[in-house]
Parts: sequence; structure tokens; C-alpha cells
Amino acid sequence: MRRPPSFRPTTASRRAGRWRRGLAAVSVLVLLTVARVCAAATPVATAQACDDDGYQTLLQAAPGTLDARAYWLNRRFAKWPGADASGRFRLYYSALGQIVAHQGSRVSGADGVLAFDIYRGALAAPLATRFKYVAGGVLLALKEADLAWLPRLHRQQLVLVREDAAGVVQDATALQAAGALDDLYAAAGEVRDLGVSVSRAAGTRFRLWAPTAQQVMLCVYASGAGRATGIETMGFDAATGVWSARRTADLSGQYYKYVVDVFVRGVGIVRNLVTDPYSISLTTDSRRSYIADLNASDLMPAGWNRTPAPRKVAAQTDMVVYELHVRDFSINDPTVSTAHRGKYAAFTESRSNGMLHLKALSDAGLTDVHLLPVFDIASVPEAGCVTPAIDGGAASEKQQAIATAGAANDCFNWGYDPYHFSAPEGSYATDAADGARRIIELRQMVLALHRIGLRVGMDVVYNHTAAAGQKRKSVLDRIVPGYYQRLDAAGAVEQSTCCDNTASENLMMGKLIIDSVSLWARDYKIDSFRFDLMAHQPRALMEALQIAVDAASARHVNLIGEGWNFGEVANGARFVQASQLSLNGSGIGTFSDRARDYVRGGPAAESGVGMVRNQGYINGLVYDPNPQAPRDRPVADLMRAADMLRVGLAGSIRDYVLTDYRDAATALQDIDYSGQPAGYASQPGEVVNYVENHDNQTLFDINAIKLPSHSLNLKPVP
Repeated sequence: MRRPPSFRPTTASRRAGRWRRGLAAVSVLVLLTVARVCAAATPVATAQACDDDGYQTLLQAAPGTLDARAYWLNRRFAKWPGADASGRFRLYYSALGQIVAHQGSRVSGADGVLAFDIYRGALAAPLATRFKYVAGGVLLALKEADLAWLPRLHRQQLVLVREDAAGVVQDATALQAAGALDDLYAAAGEVRDLGVSVSRAAGTRFRLWAPTAQQVMLCVYASGAGRATGIETMGFDAATGVWSARRTADLSGQYYKYVVDVFVRGVGIVRNLVTDPYSISLTTDSRRSYIADLNASDLMPAGWNRTPAPRKVAAQTDMVVYELHVRDFSINDPTVSTAHRGKYAAFTESRSNGMLHLKALSDAGLTDVHLLPVFDIASVPEAGCVTPAIDGGAASEKQQAIATAGAANDCFNWGYDPYHFSAPEGSYATDAADGARRIIELRQMVLALHRIGLRVGMDVVYNHTAAAGQKRKSVLDRIVPGYYQRLDAAGAVEQSTCCDNTASENLMMGKLIIDSVSLWARDYKIDSFRFDLMAHQPRALMEALQIAVDAASARHVNLIGEGWNFGEVANGARFVQASQLSLNGSGIGTFSDRARDYVRGGPAAESGVGMVRNQGYINGLVYDPNPQAPRDRPVADLMRAADMLRVGLAGSIRDYVLTDYRDAATALQDIDYSGQPAGYASQPGEVVNYVENHDNQTLFDINAIKLPSHSLNLKPVP
């Protein structure tokens, strides 16, 4: 290949060239593949790679690791926070990932190097705003003549080095690449058919966004088990970073995976056998992605296209939401057939106790059944899960010990550990091995709920993944390492959400979210969505999502979510958040903790003696203290709690004027709630009032904890 204008070869590059020349002699196909991607350093995979249960193969180990303390801002500019501006800055690259850059020595193992210049101008406002969270440091720019080579070089190891005039390393770091990839492959945001698509005219087409991969190959399987029936090299589109392959036949009902050769910082060149992040279904335990057309008639239950969703919600304030866990709904219901207990199919049994109960609630005014996650989750084995036999009294720690010991194989989990965002969970299907069953049965559940007058809401978790890096259940990070996950200042994955955070501010993570929610609304007729830790996503993304999802489903879809302000994005550190204080005027609703905390007593995460001591409006605050509670709390505390309840009843509207317990006329935004305005919304539909959900003790349990013991022994009035 032709060299960049400022290319300077190294000893290692000459050795790597001889290695690649020998490799190219294996076959013409290898030669063509290397020529096409201009950076391939790995041999073409054989069908054996499709059947490797190891899920990853290390092709070339890296000699060491570096933090990623520098940032690509776009294709040309980079910033190195805290770096000394003395010396010269160089970008070394290696197709085999062999760079060694130790302080006090010269760089070794590189194929070549490009020069960076210190840039003293001002960045364009959008760029400066996006990277406002990056600490001060040296701003660097590549020469215009070198920019054309950057797409190819991003498929290799890149190391930024500050060295002296003799080439001795003073400091070295890897770079976080999202800014460059979003700039180089902005056209990928317009690609409408990532994943698998099937049609009579075009056959079966596969598309995967993997701009940093050196090679991608497609594995096809006739079933969810057994060896691959074929493997083929996928073609690369330099404009979008998308790899694609097409079969002329309709492969519906079969399965597929990708073989992705990619450089992984601190690991080396890795061959990852991975499922599709755009999977629409999978086989048991998500081992293979399923090929299907969601519009195919054999995937639609009878009446699917003839049963409209209930028209109960004219405005978001009409929503009355019932939270429900699919397995819990029927697992212990003797009126449900044994094979359907804990499954989507339980909802099709209209005379069961559970469905009769939901029908009664629907008749009484309930509008939405909010399902805890039903997308593919990582924590529950879809075959061979075990329900532990719990022993020990209610006050014994034995119960917890038994549950914890079997947690890895337990049949139960809430489901807040996403594996594949757009595929139904298999443990709720009657046959997890059949990719079609989970599609059909989830649709049957939605249809059954619609038929009794209930809309279906879905709890979605796009703020984190169950795994990142090279872990077996990591999908996104094994395809485009370091892109989909949000990174800290050293390049480690942020985990403020308790798991591996996603970077929804990056173009293709945002697109994945919008595409996924659109699929659920369009192809499963989901009526509303509840976003877990929504404030970890940008407001702009949520507003774009609202427009896209409404268009995809040809109706208005209600969006609500958790607007808690914390973590590395808190207070708008990285972007304007989809948080309580930042969403007003958007029409998107956030859960309100104002009335919740004052009704129950104390914040949701409280534990220990504080959980007992801090009583609420309904369980003894001031008027009936329990033995742990202060005996001398003023009546004003109870009155303040009553005011906070009225804040909720008034919709938490910022400029609504409330006459408080002191007879003062006060706008809700001027009432203090833990240093924040109690009133934070512009319209009532932007607030979800509640006192209990899956995150907290039930209202019954919290009252049992906080009420004085004599209150619990009261006999009912005859």
C-alpha cells in the first residue's frame, strides 16, 4: 500500500512486512482481503473459527498496555490532558499491536509514525462543547496531508508519544477514539438496516458496524446447535465502516455469528466470535443470533394485525401504571397450566387468577402494565436454571445465604443486565432453543393484554451492559473496543450505574438505542417505555428518540424514566442530561422522589437504623414515633411533609404557587428538596408520582419497619 506523506518506517515495520508477505502467499483470497482493508494483519478465518466455544482467540499478544489518557476530538484533532507541551508529539501505529513505548527509551514495534503539531487556535463550538469534560492539556493536530490515512490506521494500534529531539520517550498514552470514529463514519448514522434483513427480492443480508476491525467474517448455522454450514468474508464500506454480506437464499429460521479480528488495547489482535448487537432473536443462552423477518406471517399470532391497542391515554397524565415481572406473575399460580408458569404464554390463559385480576384492574381504570425487562438478559440461564429451596425463618440470614449461593444458576432476576437490547428474553419462552418461539410468545402476551384493555409498557436499560471488554457476555465492546462504553480519564469503563456504562452520547450507541426502541414499538406494539437511569443519556437523544419512535410506530409513544442526577454525567458534566431538572419542556416524564420520600420516610437507598428512625407521613412521623425515632420532632416536620405531598399532587410544576403550611404563597420551584427545587417540571405529564416500585421495600414492608409495634397489633374496627 502507498505510505502516508510523513510515514517513517521502523525496524518492526520491515519485520511485519515480511510476516504479512508470507501470510499473503496462503491464498489469493487473503491477498485480496489485505488489500481491501489496507490494514489486515491476520490470516483469514476458517470454518473452525465459527465452532470455537472459546469465543475468542488471541492471534497476536500485545507486549504491554497503556492507559488511554488522550482523546481524539475528531479525525484531525486530539487532546492530551495534563501533558507537558515540551518536546515533539508523534502518533505511532502497528497493524500487529506490537508498540512498546517505555519512558527513557525509543519506541519499538511500530510500523510507522505520523507527526502531530501543537494547535493554538480555538476549537469549533460543537467540538468544544462535546468534550467540555476533558481536562486542560495540549491540543494537537495532524497535518492535512495525513488525514486520508486515518481510517486505515484506526484499525491498528495507535500510540501517542511525547518524545525529545532524539526520539526518546518522555510520556506515552493510547487515545480514546469515539470522537474520531464519529467524524470519520458520520454516514453510518443513516444506515437503516444494520443486523439481518430478509426479503424475497434481496435474499438474506447481514450488516455490522465495525470500523476498527481488520477483518470480519460471517458464520451461518442451520440450527441453534451443530457446526457451521459456511463462513465467508464480509465486504467493508469505507464511507460508513459497515461490513456486509448477502446470501441470495432466504435463510429464515437459521442462525449466524460474526468472526471479528480487532486490536484490543492491552490484549493484542483478537479474533472474537460474537453475536450481532442488532440481534432480533437468539438461541438458548444467546449463543447464536437468529435469522428472521419480523414481518413474516408465521411469526405473528392470530389476530396480531387486527387487534388495536387500547385508547385509554389521551395525555400522559392519564397513565396509571402497574409494575409487573413476567415470571413472578404466574410462577406460583395454580390456575395457570404447568408448562406456561413463569412464561409469556401465561398471559394467554384468560381465566387464570392473574389475568382475571388484571382484567378487574383494567376495568377499574388501570391503563398500562409496565413489564420489568423482557429484552435478552445475561443473568438467567435459559436452560437448566434452578429455583433454590429457601429455608429458615423470616428473621434468619439463612434465606439470604441460600439465595446468594445459587444466584448464578437461579431462574429469577429482575433483568437489569442487558445482553442483546432488541431480542426477547428466552427464559420466558416455552422453548428457548427456538428463536421463533420467543418472538411469537412475547407478541401473544402483548395481544392478550391489549384484549383486556391494557396498554403494554416496557422497562428498557440502555445505560449499561452486563459486560464489557473481552468478557464472554460482552457484545458491543468485542466488536468496536472502547467505543460503545463510556470511559473515564484513564480509559477505563465507567461503572456509576453499578455495571459497565454505555456512551449514549456517541453516534452509534445513540443510534442503537433509537433503532432498538423503534423496533419494540413498531414490531411488538409496545405502547410506553420506562428508561432505567435515563439521566445517563442526553436530553437531545431522548428528544430525537421520541420523534423517531412515533414515526416508526405511526402513533405517539409515551416515554418516562428515572431522572436521577449522579455519576460522571452529573450536573451536565458531559452533556445536557435527560434528568429531572433538565427535561422540563420536553414532554418526557421522570419519576419524582419528592412525595415518595416524604410519604414513606427517608430516601430510597436508606439502610440500617436510619431506615427505622426516619418515619414518613403515613407511618408515624411526629404523631406516633417508634422506639428508634426522635421523641421531640416538631409538628412543623409533619406539616412540611404534607406540603411535599401537595407538591406531587400539583404535578411538581415549577411556577405553580402553593400556599404552604406557614400560609406563605410559594412557587414550587422555590421550595427546597435536598438542595434542589421541589417543583421541576413545566407540565404535569413530565412527572411520575409513585410511592413503591421494584427498587424499594413494598409499602407494606416499609410500614412494618417504621410503624411502632403497637400500631401493628391493632385489630380492625368491626
